[in-house]
Amino acid sequence: MQLYQNISLFCHAYLNVSGVAWVWHGDGPFDTSKINRYTSRNNMEVYSVGRLQRKYSTTGFYHIMLRGNERKRIFLDDEDRHQFIDTLAKKEADTDLSVYAYCLMDNHVHMVLRDDKNEISSIMKGIATSYAMFFNNKYQRVGHVFQGRFKSEAIEDERYLMATIRYVHNNPVQAGLVEQPIQYKWSSYDYYVNPKKTERKLVDSEFILEMISTDLPKAIQEFELFSRAKGDAEFMDKDEGIARTLEEGQECLNKYLKKTWPGASKEDIIKDTIKLNTVIMEMRTNTRLSIRKIAELLGVNRGMVERVRPGS
Repeated sequence: MQLYQNISLFCHAYLNVSGVAWVWHGDGPFDTSKINRYTSRNNMEVYSVGRLQRKYSTTGFYHIMLRGNERKRIFLDDEDRHQFIDTLAKKEADTDLSVYAYCLMDNHVHMVLRDDKNEISSIMKGIATSYAMFFNNKYQRVGHVFQGRFKSEAIEDERYLMATIRYVHNNPVQAGLVEQPIQYKWSSYDYYVNPKKTERKLVDSEFILEMISTDLPKAIQEFELFSRAKGDAEFMDKDEGIARTLEEGQECLNKYLKKTWPGASKEDIIKDTIKLNTVIMEMRTNTRLSIRKIAELLGVNRGMVERVRPGS
């Protein structure tokens, strides 16, 4: 029986090879060691291939992301955010986990963590489960709070570690929520630029600052300069900020109108053909919204959206 090696297949994709159906759960090279026969149907053997094992970091450092189920919000108020930070702090106190950066966005969380015992999966499961129980109990809901397993990326060198911390702290800037990382309340940036002001020692900023300089004031100054610089490193969620749902599209539209035509309402834009076409072009170019969703969002017919084509 022939198997195709090094084929990148995605979750629940089906591959027919010599009359055999394969179900590949995950991405990456096709791993024959994960194959398990689980049923037979229509004289066809059917096998299930398990998810690839999570890659562990040789340094112990990870870039971690938790995302809301169906990209929905996981923080509805400040109490929710405090609860998540408290959960993270408790897990740090109870294990060998170290926290080097975090940023709480509305529908996802970024963290830079260190775990030298390869227990990151159980640690993150504990954090996610604890917060999900709080969230569901508070809002009297059931079901998943987070979308699948957490995402992780192994950090194997100091350069990428610094770039990842910068990326995490600049998430609110990239999302247009603030102009500078220091202006965003729900990240660990303040631990770095005001290390003596922080109420508790959740983030080990000293370790990172000492990598820059043993002179603390100089290290802080260099860290601020580095944080403002643009980097060319790519991260596992580079498309995370791109709107895909109506809710995200509305946020994107509000930010664009505020930036481009302050004070203008959606109704004002619809009355101005040039402005309307400009907005449609923006939504078609910089979001993942369908034509139907853009039309629904703007309150216009689909034909008007279809006529405005990116690159035309």
